[in-house]
Amino acid sequence: MAIEDGALDALFREARTHYKWRDEPVSDDELRALYDLLRLGPTSANSSPARFIFVRSPEGKERLRPALSAGNLDKTMSAPVTAIVAYDPRFYDNLPRLFPHADARSWFSGNEALAEETAFRNGTLQGAYLILAARALGLDCGPMSGFDKAKVDAAFSADFGWKTNFLVNIGHGDPEGQQPRAPRLSFDEACHLI
Repeated sequence: MAIEDGALDALFREARTHYKWRDEPVSDDELRALYDLLRLGPTSANSSPARFIFVRSPEGKERLRPALSAGNLDKTMSAPVTAIVAYDPRFYDNLPRLFPHADARSWFSGNEALAEETAFRNGTLQGAYLILAARALGLDCGPMSGFDKAKVDAAFSADFGWKTNFLVNIGHGDPEGQQPRAPRLSFDEACHLI
């Protein structure tokens, strides 16, 4: 069943990357609802390798500050929440529970290269689901690179062994900070029918 145009507008057509934020908090309940949606998106073997650290306290933002590039500093420090989208390289330890109908853990436990590739790919998918889920819940996002991954890992996920992929600022965007939408490639430029 196709979703209505208003939903397509909210998720894609009218949704924009945000750089400025209104002074409105994002609640624990909103972050839980966000995760409860994004976790339902498909991943190979239901691997679910993504891990999320929601940074919103002033102390957390100060820990993040040294890892940010100059171009991402102000927008990140002013965002109500910055999600660190990471992945667990040992995601496969959860596969007996998440994919119980096969011994999927054995596919990865002895193959570090395959585990890393699977974790990164599927964790990236889950990061995209985070953006769509946030938009579906009426939140705005500003995904970005432009930071020192090693510093983020050291400051936030060293105890867990997670690896940072990218960051997403989340909140209620201020339209005054919008730039004109950049062009996209056409179907004929980006696709082949075979």
